[in-house]
Amino acid sequence: MSRRNIAKKRPIKPDPIYNSKLISMLTVRILKSGKKGLAQKIIYQALDIIKNKTQKDPLEILEKAIRNATPLVEVKARRIGGSTYQVPMEVRAYRGTNLALRWMTKFANTRTGTNMATKLASEIIDSSNENGNTIRKKEETHRMAEANKAFAHYRY
Repeated sequence: MSRRNIAKKRPIKPDPIYNSKLISMLTVRILKSGKKGLAQKIIYQALDIIKNKTQKDPLEILEKAIRNATPLVEVKARRIGGSTYQVPMEVRAYRGTNLALRWMTKFANTRTGTNMATKLASEIIDSSNENGNTIRKKEETHRMAEANKAFAHYRY
């Protein structure tokens, strides 16, 4: 991280099939050792599975899942006078989406199943129905922020 100037935010290019920036953000989260084609294939297979299971538009279900999983507040460690406090902070929209996608891929990875596409599809469906590990993580984050509300005046 440079001390001199702030890194410029790169524009996100939409994915080739659905023309969605959300899917290209998800591709980057699933990406392993530069295999972008494989990551895209996994996502498209997962979206096909979602379409077959729910008979609805998979892009709408993905958006709903991410909306449900996006946290509104989080806690950040802040050191004041030799002691560290967990200070609740509001989450900006981009960071919230990023956290939701990160949690979704993490919990899809830890699921038991045959391949990543089915695991990702079931995690997305669970999140859109407001249950599953991703939603549990969001609620846990909100509980932590609620418990540390007393330190909200240390916000910077």
